[in-house]
Amino acid sequence: MNAPQQEPMQESPHKGKTGLKRVWNALFYSIEGFGAAWKHEDAFRQESILALIMIPLALFLGETALERALMIASLMLVLVVELVNSAIEATVDRISLENHKLAKRAKDIGSAAVLISLINVMVVWGLVLLG
Repeated sequence: MNAPQQEPMQESPHKGKTGLKRVWNALFYSIEGFGAAWKHEDAFRQESILALIMIPLALFLGETALERALMIASLMLVLVVELVNSAIEATVDRISLENHKLAKRAKDIGSAAVLISLINVMVVWGLVLLG
């Protein structure tokens, strides 16, 4: 029995830029990504506003540079994980909007990652503030 032939993987036409041009383009893609997340993702907006409030608090409440860094890093991690979760959700929705157990699993796992990052904020802030 012959194995089915696979089509060769198609590379993105946007690949291949190098050096400063790639970095410059990446900067603008990132800015577009922030804009899309802000516009379309309620959770990202809420977590961003919370971070904007809590980062100055971290600078005030942390007694050492390490404490401040840990408190701020925990907040930034939430934003990173939320962006990745939003990207996963958008990709799944792009593939199909029908209910499918694998689509649900992907979205639920992304949501669980966000939850873990939020628990991490509580643990880090609790340990720093309560000693």
